[in-house]
Amino acid sequence: MRFQFLALALPAVGIASSMAIAVVPIAKATAQIPFLPQLQAPSSVSSDSNDRLVTGWIYLDGRRLFQIAASKANFPERSEDIQKKLETISQNYIQSPAKTAVKVQVRKVNDLPVIYVNDQYLMTITSEDAGLRQVDMLTSANQVAESLQQDLQQAKQERQTQFLINQGKIAAGTGLAMIIMSWGIYSWQRRSKKNSVQPIASQPLRWPLNSPISPAAAQPITTQLNQQQHRHIQEVKRRLFQLTQAGIWGSGSFFILGLFPYTRPFQLGILTAAQFPLRLGVVFLGTYVAIRLIYALIDRFTTTLISSGALLTPESSERLQLRVSTFSGVTKSIATGICVGVGFLLALVSLGIDIVPLLAGASLVGVALSLASQNLIKDAINGFLIILEDQYALGDVINVGDVGGLVENLNLRMTQLRDSEGRLITIPNSEIKIVANLSSRWSRADLTVPIAYQADTEHALKLIETVAFEMNQEMQWQRQILEPPQVLGIDQFGDRGLIIRVWFKTQPLKQWDVAREFRRRLKVALDKAGISISVPQQAIWVNDDQLLNFQGNGKSH
Repeated sequence: MRFQFLALALPAVGIASSMAIAVVPIAKATAQIPFLPQLQAPSSVSSDSNDRLVTGWIYLDGRRLFQIAASKANFPERSEDIQKKLETISQNYIQSPAKTAVKVQVRKVNDLPVIYVNDQYLMTITSEDAGLRQVDMLTSANQVAESLQQDLQQAKQERQTQFLINQGKIAAGTGLAMIIMSWGIYSWQRRSKKNSVQPIASQPLRWPLNSPISPAAAQPITTQLNQQQHRHIQEVKRRLFQLTQAGIWGSGSFFILGLFPYTRPFQLGILTAAQFPLRLGVVFLGTYVAIRLIYALIDRFTTTLISSGALLTPESSERLQLRVSTFSGVTKSIATGICVGVGFLLALVSLGIDIVPLLAGASLVGVALSLASQNLIKDAINGFLIILEDQYALGDVINVGDVGGLVENLNLRMTQLRDSEGRLITIPNSEIKIVANLSSRWSRADLTVPIAYQADTEHALKLIETVAFEMNQEMQWQRQILEPPQVLGIDQFGDRGLIIRVWFKTQPLKQWDVAREFRRRLKVALDKAGISISVPQQAIWVNDDQLLNFQGNGKSH
């Protein structure tokens, strides 16, 4: 068990890279390659007013250079114009001889600072641009010019042959490291499957010496719980291994794209397009893994309690199997609801939505819903009491009012029964007032045997008792019949004859099997003894004098 949880640690290493990609906000970029779509958008568009001031970045080779500002109506045109001019200037400079220097100048035109690069006009610095840096317009222009000088020189240097060769070596080393790490993770995953804990059927249970019952009584439920726990752990490990592989290849490929100036715009384009899906994916996967881990912990906790003998007594060992499955299912459903709710809030946060007003409004909505859904609250309260008091559990056969059947589903809101005709009956828990449980702890086969009035009563009673006790001595039925059968004697005088009542105390849900087999054996025994099973009969007494005289006259002829 320790190995299972320890094996979850390594896959978490790969999660960090995926989380970094999914969570760190990345500004939207404009691609430097013509066939890439325009990815840039204003960063603060939040009003429908055309006079609203919005800001955005200008990019070179996928790197942020400087911010510009303009009104909402003018910003797209101005941003696109500056970006195109910068691309033209950078292409001309990059294609120039290697030793050509870049000359960035700030000139004044109409008292406004204007930036020229190699005597080509780039842009005019406005008061809105200067306001972003909280300096005057001339200082802002000088800052932009200095940044352009350095970035253009770097862009040309990055396209030199030697630099590209060095970056290619780094990319090859990164690719080799990705292959080695991926192969190592895959090998560990295969080894983990081979060495993982096998289902509990192949493992002996540690049983306390002073336990009131034998381990065999609890073996079926502990085996089931441990198998479920094993499946949940394996599912968590499998998902984490998949996430680790995705993190290795995704982060490695992302890093390689950023090594070259030609592919760096792809890097920003992928981030811009995929940052929200990645965030949602991480939240979804994290929620799924958390649910699986909680399931495994619930099964582990329940198994520990059962194996310790704390919940087992000779009277409750059989009943415990039904109760544990019910408690486990309800607890898991509650945990699932909580995890899904938390995951939903995290998804909203990852999308940049402020959930504080949402949570504040949720309290008011909750009050309104509580008033409008009083029946649901009653269902939940009654369902909790049903489970707590063990009125019935999954697998029980119950009667509720005019309906009855096998309990197939039980949660805080409703109970679902499957009747003898196969119909699924759904009953809100608040509607369950009186319930008859036919399989709680033990059951009883209540049989009535009609014997003809002309039969030898003592012989019939002895024969019924003999058949019942012979059946109880057989190993197959001895496990299902808990106590010696009771032949109660003649229960009533009926129109079918003498009614003899017989009781069998059986295991839960076994009363019908026992009753069917007993009836079959008893019919064979009664036929051999010549004792008939009576049928409804009536005797008619005629006291009409005229009818009697007519019958007498008829006999005289």
